[in-house]
Amino acid sequence: MCGRYTLTQPEAIVEELCEVGDVEVLQPLQPRYNIAPSQAVPIVRPRRDTGTWAVANVRWGLVPLWAKDPAIGNRMINARAETAASKPAFRHSFAHRRCLVLADGFYEWQPATGAKQPFHIRRPDGRGLLLAGLWARWEKGEQPLDTFTILTTEANATLRPIHHRMPVILDHPAAATWLDPVAERHDLAPLLVAARDDLLQPRPVSREVNRPANDRPSLIEPIDR
Repeated sequence: MCGRYTLTQPEAIVEELCEVGDVEVLQPLQPRYNIAPSQAVPIVRPRRDTGTWAVANVRWGLVPLWAKDPAIGNRMINARAETAASKPAFRHSFAHRRCLVLADGFYEWQPATGAKQPFHIRRPDGRGLLLAGLWARWEKGEQPLDTFTILTTEANATLRPIHHRMPVILDHPAAATWLDPVAERHDLAPLLVAARDDLLQPRPVSREVNRPANDRPSLIEPIDR
């Protein structure tokens, strides 16, 4: 699964994305070092009125449009890429509301003697990651609520010793296909696979990341084990 991630250079990721599509930033972007579920963070989604891509802050933890209680989103932070197109909670979003989640790393915890050891997983060059996501709009409350989930798939060989799942990471051409509103299911399925084995580098980090309230640059600094 993917339960925490980082977005330390949001402007740089958006700037790169502008080389692929017309991107409009609707809300301020802030560096984040320990993004946790239920927080509002940037996603990219196509605008139906203009055809551009919009970056907006949306709450992590998808609330299906049919849900009676938005608290269900606490259990919907990830969706399995293998079944998202058919699962009742995600199939409408898979067909109509796909998005990109902006990140430049994510955390996973490896079993160890005593407390689990957290790893920050990122590209060796530090560049951004575009994670495949789905979003939904829940309209049964006083105000509409937009939420999202991150798609996961089987881990590649690099990450398998740490965790058996990983987020789906899209390159720029795949990201454009993912956001294309007329893309068919057979166009999307080949995108939902593990990243190549040499794309990511896991680095052990401090257990201070275990507390969502901690959000500072030192969290991603590697430690000696």
